[in-house]
Amino acid sequence: MKINNSKSLNLLIILALLLTFCGGSADDAVEESDFTFTIVYPGPLGDKSFADSAHRGVVRAIEELGVTGVEIETQSIAEHETAMRGAISGNPDLVLPLAIDAQLILDLATEYPDLLFGAPSDVFADELPENVAAFTINVHESSFLTGLIAGSLTKTKIVGAAVGGEAPALNQFFYGYKQGVLEVCSDCEVLVTYMGFNFNDPALGLETALDQYERGADIVYQVAGRTGEGVLQAAAQTGNYAIGVDSNQDWVQPGSVIVSMIKRVDVTTYKLIESALNGTFEGGFFELGMSDGAAGISWDEGSTTFEENGPADMVDKIPAIKELVEQYRSEILAGNYVVCNALVDAGLETEECSALK
Repeated sequence: MKINNSKSLNLLIILALLLTFCGGSADDAVEESDFTFTIVYPGPLGDKSFADSAHRGVVRAIEELGVTGVEIETQSIAEHETAMRGAISGNPDLVLPLAIDAQLILDLATEYPDLLFGAPSDVFADELPENVAAFTINVHESSFLTGLIAGSLTKTKIVGAAVGGEAPALNQFFYGYKQGVLEVCSDCEVLVTYMGFNFNDPALGLETALDQYERGADIVYQVAGRTGEGVLQAAAQTGNYAIGVDSNQDWVQPGSVIVSMIKRVDVTTYKLIESALNGTFEGGFFELGMSDGAAGISWDEGSTTFEENGPADMVDKIPAIKELVEQYRSEILAGNYVVCNALVDAGLETEECSALK
């Protein structure tokens, strides 16, 4: 059962402790397990992005592994500790904090050393306790591919990015994208607006994108969770274009969203649950990326939404752009082309990053 906190977090936690999301496929092909987990989201489900991707991993684990789980949704950072402590008090075998403050996770893991904590994405710390496993999904290379697409399709030679906040993990998206744009359009301008780590405000995303479109951008990459819904809306509203993030968002505004950068948090969510269930859980940092199938673009999944709904003059260019994308993907995976990784090189000092300052 999905727990929705539309009224209050306290009610949410009470319900979360009383109700479970019970697993097993419809035909009972998977034997149910006594294993339980709780996942705490940084915002409500229904963001069509990051949280929804993790939810797909939860559903897969429940259906394929026969486990039992609870999903807790929060509305703001201020609710995260209460939600995490509510999750812990339910005595699950595994707690999955999704994009929750790293220090909070470390503090709770130290306070509860016998409980396993698995972070599906984005925990930044120097070291982890033995009971914490954290995944990083590298998105710079797949963001580069979306930049190739934007740089190949822009008519104004100005493209933008609406980024949730200025941090290395989010700049990994942006600078990969910027590099891709400039690779095929060296005289293009790439705008960026950081939105103060507000990931649950579509109105802010709308305002930000409208500003970039007014400044001449005709394509804007949204890297802002649910706030990014406003970016997609602005594209449709103004007759411009957008690029989605985390999940396949091509369908949200058909014909206005060219492609989406896929960050497969469902993969890491499932892996953490599976390892804890099987007794193979190990604490520490783990990385996945494009080469592992944990990051890519919506076209990889067969999305043809833009081809079916976009303007003919742009759609006609898609076959050639797809060939270009695959050429660069092959070069990247072979190690022959290096994409700026602003998560590792936050100061943009490497050759590939310094050129993007």
